[in-house]
Amino acid sequence: MNTLKEGDKVPPFSTTDQDGNTVNLSDYLGKKLIVFFYPAANTPGCTAEACNLRDNYVELQAQGYELLGVSADSERKQSNFRKKFGFPFPLLADRDHTVINAFGVWGPKKFMGRVFDGIHRKTFMINEEGVVTRVIDKVKTKDHAAQLLV
Repeated sequence: MNTLKEGDKVPPFSTTDQDGNTVNLSDYLGKKLIVFFYPAANTPGCTAEACNLRDNYVELQAQGYELLGVSADSERKQSNFRKKFGFPFPLLADRDHTVINAFGVWGPKKFMGRVFDGIHRKTFMINEEGVVTRVIDKVKTKDHAAQLLV
């Protein structure tokens, strides 16, 4: 797993959001961006994380950040997840792993003694020039915004 690190330039990417709209990294140049990766929509940890970011969205925006949530779920699953919990930020349906691979968050995971490949829960803070300024590897799902609003 070759995960982006602080100081790395994010490679250009293009994928679709929950509504099928094309989203490109270039759409966010000139803006500060938080990209958070989660394993699957509507699971307990992912829901807690996204809801915590939703509840602190105004404060994150006040600090100049846009948010993008990313998983390999379908557009339909992402759309249902977004509507169910009222997320004000886009959720990317990265079925072909374009964004997941660009950030290097796909790799071996362990769960209940089993090893399998999957998305690692990580968050990247990116500056206006598209450079990673911070990587959060140990995401606290219930209090993730506090990790970002330091």
